[in-house]
Amino acid sequence: MNWKTIIRNVGYALLVSALFMLASLLIAIFGKEDTAIAPLSISFLLTFIFGVFPFIFVRKNAAITMREGYVIIVLSWLLSFIFGMLPYVLWGGPFSVINAWFESVSGYTTTGASILEQVESLPKSLLFWRSSTHFIGGLGVVVFLLLIIPSSSPMRLRLTNMELSSLSKDSYNVRANQTVYIFTSVYLGMNVVAFFAYWIAGMTPFDAINHAFSVCATGGFSSRDLSIASFHSLPITLVTMFFMYVASLHFGMLYISVVTRSLKPLNNDVFKFYTITLAVGSILVAAALKGSGVIESWYWALIDGSFQLLSYASTTGFAICDNSIWPLFPTVLILVLGIQCGMAGSTTGGVKSDRILLVFKSTSVHIKRSVNPSTVNEVRLNGKPVSDRDVEPHVLYVAVFFLVFVISSLLCLASGSGNANAILGTLCCLDNVGPAAGSLGTFGNYNAEPSLAKFFYTIDMFMGRVEIYPVLAVASFIFSRKNR
Repeated sequence: MNWKTIIRNVGYALLVSALFMLASLLIAIFGKEDTAIAPLSISFLLTFIFGVFPFIFVRKNAAITMREGYVIIVLSWLLSFIFGMLPYVLWGGPFSVINAWFESVSGYTTTGASILEQVESLPKSLLFWRSSTHFIGGLGVVVFLLLIIPSSSPMRLRLTNMELSSLSKDSYNVRANQTVYIFTSVYLGMNVVAFFAYWIAGMTPFDAINHAFSVCATGGFSSRDLSIASFHSLPITLVTMFFMYVASLHFGMLYISVVTRSLKPLNNDVFKFYTITLAVGSILVAAALKGSGVIESWYWALIDGSFQLLSYASTTGFAICDNSIWPLFPTVLILVLGIQCGMAGSTTGGVKSDRILLVFKSTSVHIKRSVNPSTVNEVRLNGKPVSDRDVEPHVLYVAVFFLVFVISSLLCLASGSGNANAILGTLCCLDNVGPAAGSLGTFGNYNAEPSLAKFFYTIDMFMGRVEIYPVLAVASFIFSRKNR
């Protein structure tokens, strides 16, 4: 394994983090009595030095193996987590080492779970850094690396195919190298539009940029203690709902729709399945909230219910109400939709609606084959047949997802976390939703959880963000080397 090539490419990821640390430092310098100047200065210098070091002493090499590609992906994320926690650790306050690690991993993986009980106690520079980790993680630290590597490089093609799942590339009618630019252009454009929309809706420019970073990355970190509820603004609520929905759609589908100025790309089985699921789920949640008396009017039941359902389904985690007082049915429903989440090719976590729809269609076909073995039945998606060989990896992923969920839940239980928190926390960290229910709900936090449980939660966040397989692949490399 060529560690020089690996280290050189991982350096790109650190330089991206260093750039946003510098932006945060400038906010601290020009702010009033900002206490994070020293922490951010030290963090920036360390991250920049370690990021630029390989470019000075390591010669450029374009060839990589599959193993090296997976190691580059995993190490880029892990080192971003480590250096990303430095501003928190050096600033202190509620940030012990494990809390800083938790906040950093949650930010980069766009999970949005937090240990903070008073978000507004942080200086503005740290709040910006916190949201910046969402911005970086939403696009992906490896995608930033791919933007720098020349498009003609065979390494870029290989890393693109490793970083982006086949589901996210299915709707692209372009070369693999161009998918990176499509993702980037849609993502950056969405952030710009979201910023101006929030500003026009009544946020300050600082709040607008922070929430734009969070909503487009479907992350959920807010610069306010009570998230979106702090603003008491229907326009801000509606803007947030719109961008949570748009950011959970396939970026390739959005790109083609804008470029061709046509709604034809929306004639997509997964898009219709996901949208109908949201619509039906919103009505059911609103009816449950109204019927139970938690919310008295149908209007607010629809607003609160649809907002929180969309927040979980898009794996964003923003809040406008306290779901810890909700009845069991709507609570379970939004948690289930958090597992399904949005479409592949978006910034959402979770299993992806694409895989859930394939499971449903595959199950239906197998039942028909069992009843009528002589008839020809096949899985069809968007009018095209999908072979069993192509369906199998995605069905297997769903099984692996729940296997990881069970194992992690047991580990969190063994570490001292409460029964409900261990299960719900694991689920919402693995599918990158963040907030769960009860004390870990929309207005709660993970601060009171045992330190070991917090560590297991961060592993869940990471595995959910990179879709499990890269982590298992690197683990298998390490295991095989030990047994040579």
